[in-house]
Amino acid sequence: MKMKPDLEDNLVRLFGSTSRARILVLLCAHVGRPFYQREIMFETGLSLQTTQRELGNLVDLGIIKKQETNNNVYYQVNSASPFFKPLTQICLVSSQE
Repeated sequence: MKMKPDLEDNLVRLFGSTSRARILVLLCAHVGRPFYQREIMFETGLSLQTTQRELGNLVDLGIIKKQETNNNVYYQVNSASPFFKPLTQICLVSSQE
């Protein structure tokens, strides 16, 4: 999911990280859809290490949730998080412009 450079700059300033902003925009644009880590890497253009680090941070914050099923691990935005509504609104506005 590509954002305009100025919008991405604003999100980076807000969230403190390009990788965090890209992951949040992707997951908030697809609420309820789980993603594999590799899908997130592909869609955001981030490296494996960066993706792992940011997913871990976002899981620790409760903003996204990690689901393990058999040998598969999925990530998706946590709709039960108190940050869910404001984050999805910010990310959706940024991805639409």
